[in-house]
Amino acid sequence: MKKTLKDLNFKNKKVLVRVDFNVPMNNQTIEDDTRIKGSLKTINYLIQHDAKIILFSHLGRVKKLNDKLKYSLFPIFKRLQELIKTNIYFSPYTRGQQLEHKINQLKNKEILLVENTRFEDLVEKRESKNNKELAKYWASLGDLFVNDAFGTAHRSHASNAGIATYIKDSCIGFLVEKELRNLDKCLTNYQKPYVILIGGAKVSDKITILDNLLKKCDYVLIGGGMAFTFLKALNYNVGNSLLEQDKVVLAKQYLTQYPKKIILPLDCAASKEFKNTEPKYIDIKNIQDEMGLDIGSKTINLFKKYLENAKTILWNGPMGVCEFSNYEKGTLEICKILAKLKNAYRVVGGGDSAAATIKLGFQNQFDHISTGGGASLEFLSGKPLIGLLPIKEKI
Repeated sequence: MKKTLKDLNFKNKKVLVRVDFNVPMNNQTIEDDTRIKGSLKTINYLIQHDAKIILFSHLGRVKKLNDKLKYSLFPIFKRLQELIKTNIYFSPYTRGQQLEHKINQLKNKEILLVENTRFEDLVEKRESKNNKELAKYWASLGDLFVNDAFGTAHRSHASNAGIATYIKDSCIGFLVEKELRNLDKCLTNYQKPYVILIGGAKVSDKITILDNLLKKCDYVLIGGGMAFTFLKALNYNVGNSLLEQDKVVLAKQYLTQYPKKIILPLDCAASKEFKNTEPKYIDIKNIQDEMGLDIGSKTINLFKKYLENAKTILWNGPMGVCEFSNYEKGTLEICKILAKLKNAYRVVGGGDSAAATIKLGFQNQFDHISTGGGASLEFLSGKPLIGLLPIKEKI
């Protein structure tokens, strides 16, 4: 069990905090500040406990010099000033005397946001490849470290695993603690019937989670593009639908091993082209040269029967091409079904499914919506989160 905020004394300490401010941006405008707000509980706790707070985060992928303009954390600094009632400062530098001076000038309860950690990736990807020299340098800037960035918990970066390795003491923040506790209810402490609803484009993205959870759950309801690889394994004609030909044999193995657990679509909303056209609703057995872009009403009603009887529900991956308004109905209807359930524990496993539920206005209708797509997949696959491994354990 990792140390938590309650295990450390932060008074008068310089506390390095890895947060996840990797938010969607459009021309320096924040489109969704959910992740920023998700960090506030930890930040406010540190303020209340007289810490000097130094925040680290990445934003986007920084590959060339021009990306530094596109992915500056300065707009996030301005948003933090609106959200938190304390003195907040910004460092345009990720290392050097000016950064160190700003840190040394901090008073208790004050905050310094350091510029995008991935600016260090312009030189040999020092952040993303957990450069030892950079990790040691950042660790030297503080007394304690708090990792509250679940979105990067499956990555070993200088600003998470690196700092934790070289600093005297460390813990996880409230957001990470909440993620681990809630996701664990889908791994070890689940109630039955346990139903997994899985979608998205590719089987290959979900192999590890299927391997780990098929033996635990009662049913897996498969939608999205990945359903057509399973349907192909049953010798259906899938037309021009998304198909991973190299995963058909694997899908057939799953269907053979778990014939009563895997539930596939009965119908789909289809189109002749990958565009936001008026959908044509057809039974799966009648697909010819169309491509399936969403689940149909028969499938929605079929899935509903399984979901209404469940005590634990894990959802990972949208049911259709949600970026097209004509093909978001399946995902929307699943949201409505899950929102009405009162006796089930409902978890959305981050990534595209989390984005879809938020876009469709259901962000407050679930027991837990994960803030980390890749991290939640890794955790639910039963793998260790390498970004958290160096965090100190409770004694």
